[in-house]
Amino acid sequence: MHLTSFLLGIFPLILSSCIGYQLGTSKPKTLEGIDSLAVALFSNGTSEPRAEALLNSAITQAIISDGTYQIANFDQADAVLEGKLEEISYNTLRSSRLDSLLAEELINQVTITWSVRSAKDPSKVLSAGVTKGRSTFFADSNLQMARRNALPDAFTRTSTALISQLATGY
Repeated sequence: MHLTSFLLGIFPLILSSCIGYQLGTSKPKTLEGIDSLAVALFSNGTSEPRAEALLNSAITQAIISDGTYQIANFDQADAVLEGKLEEISYNTLRSSRLDSLLAEELINQVTITWSVRSAKDPSKVLSAGVTKGRSTFFADSNLQMARRNALPDAFTRTSTALISQLATGY
């Protein structure tokens, strides 16, 4: 009897510790009814060739990995994600000890603008924003190749930040 009353007394405490948690996603209010996205090819506002293809691939992979939204064709999607690759910038993170003008490690930062439009009414923007992502890389003898090889990582980080924003609002 003593054990039964103890269990009955502690049971409400255990349940109350779960208050505030919810199962499933906590989408932003404007995207609550959206379950599937079609991803339009982002436009490229930079001079980097084929960067938009790498970005779209990273965005699609981020959507699949996150799981909040399903990828769909344009005719079956609830909404369409579209945007533009605005900028890819490079800044020195660390210079040579002997020559401060000689970069040893660089940061590449990617900036994209995006919007989610209703598939039924393309004039209705459900959500929009600017997202940035960056990665670091070492400068080697072929700086152009080092920059090119670092782009997929920056696109992955940017895409993860974008999908996090679409899935949670942050």
